[in-house]
Amino acid sequence: MSAATTTAIPGQGGSERGAPFRLGWALADSWTMTRRELAHWARQPVAVLVNLAFPVMLLLMFTYLVGGGRGVDGDPTDFLVPGMLALTMAFGLEATMLAVTQDLGKGVIDRFRSMPMVPGAVLVGRSAADMLQSVVSLAVMTGVGYAVGWRWHNGAAAALGAVGLLLLLRFAMLWVGIHLAMVAERPEMVSAVQILVWPVGFLSNVFATPESMPGWLGAVVEWNPMSATATAVRDLFGNPGGATGSWAAEHAQILAVLWPLAIIAVFFPLAVRRFARLSR
Repeated sequence: MSAATTTAIPGQGGSERGAPFRLGWALADSWTMTRRELAHWARQPVAVLVNLAFPVMLLLMFTYLVGGGRGVDGDPTDFLVPGMLALTMAFGLEATMLAVTQDLGKGVIDRFRSMPMVPGAVLVGRSAADMLQSVVSLAVMTGVGYAVGWRWHNGAAAALGAVGLLLLLRFAMLWVGIHLAMVAERPEMVSAVQILVWPVGFLSNVFATPESMPGWLGAVVEWNPMSATATAVRDLFGNPGGATGSWAAEHAQILAVLWPLAIIAVFFPLAVRRFARLSR
């Protein structure tokens, strides 16, 4: 029997080299896909800058023009900036969807699936690059927030905990975006998702406290996953608008972990299953 017929494709279940080799191959393939996504940043700098500038414009608009922080006792900027950080993490799923649908439309993912590579590397590369961009976006928004007068007051450890909760929310929304992109399959369908994302984003305590809203609406707002993250982040930063007496507000840090984990538990397997069924 020839070597060609006895050598299994690296990274597949038939490999006889053992789990360490398969893991190393999976990491190498995932890093290759991540570098591919990062290379797009250099080739499409305008798109990257627009994605970074949009939440900054929203923050400046609500700080100086619209007047966010309604119902807050204290500096409205300290209330608004943590909420905008949470909103930025949720709104990022549109860029994820656009990237995935463009690859689907051009047949790029089909070509990757036909190559001798670990199938999940495409999704891992997409998610890793997305998370790196989210870190950059958080850094930019934090810098702008600091420039307009926002400060955190509970030390570095609490601030890092807040950043961790924000990235956890982003990671959850990332898998929502990947799954919806593979369902939509076309870039033009992203606009339909945008129509749904905006109401969900604004139906939260990002710009105003639930106490300043009608009772029924405030109750709905407090149970929004984005509200849980925004409230928990404000509490960790030592900013106004944290716990306000309701169960959801008092346990916001727990909900800020449980909500994203629940979203990941639903959409991660859905995305993986959908990816496995592409082009079958």
